[in-house]
Amino acid sequence: MAKEWITGFDGANLKFKRETLLNYGMNRWGLNKAHSVGSTSELIRSCAPSKYEEWEEFYFNNAYQKKKDGLKVTREYITGLGQSLYVKLSEVVQNELLSITEEECIDYAYNLVLNRTYEGYVTEIETIYGQLEAAVERKIEPAPDEWDRTYSVDFFIKVKDQCIGIQIKPIASGQALNQYQWVEMHMINHQRFETDFGGKVFFVYSTKSAAGKKRIYNTEVIEQIRTEIERLENL
Repeated sequence: MAKEWITGFDGANLKFKRETLLNYGMNRWGLNKAHSVGSTSELIRSCAPSKYEEWEEFYFNNAYQKKKDGLKVTREYITGLGQSLYVKLSEVVQNELLSITEEECIDYAYNLVLNRTYEGYVTEIETIYGQLEAAVERKIEPAPDEWDRTYSVDFFIKVKDQCIGIQIKPIASGQALNQYQWVEMHMINHQRFETDFGGKVFFVYSTKSAAGKKRIYNTEVIEQIRTEIERLENL
């Protein structure tokens, strides 16, 4: 008789009706981590099975918890993991679900969509700011609030009695860089900045690598800023 919680399969892989919840529990309590079930990715590469039964036999013959004095992983041990998952979901998670309120869900939705996005944006700008400061070997200072509105600059570099403006624009990975759009949009404000403070304004575009590390996209701007610093110093 088919089990009602199995909705289908993909080869040997079964599809579960409540997989999102089950996966959440396994990950939250680390029941599927290497310290608990051994390094499954390393083990299956060592086994290089041609069919599922080879892998199953190899795993139970060679799997150990990946921690000091780790226990051998047995069928009974895997059964115990499933039992632990059931206790966590039926007692801990169920109790949390019963205590959650509509107001908490509303607050979380706002925080996730707005607050967290904003803080990620700010963090990205601050990371790029630090990279740029190290690259040009000059102190870069946050612009006053009124400069953002009047001149469209985020930071500035003081050179003698004059200033260079910096505007940082995060862009999505793979997004086409239409820098002319930004230049045209802020041209009047940036010309006003150059008239009032003597230095040019530079756009610094930031993006994320595949590993999630933030970096300066238009690295050529570093040399352009250095050239402008040298020009102002020699006036």
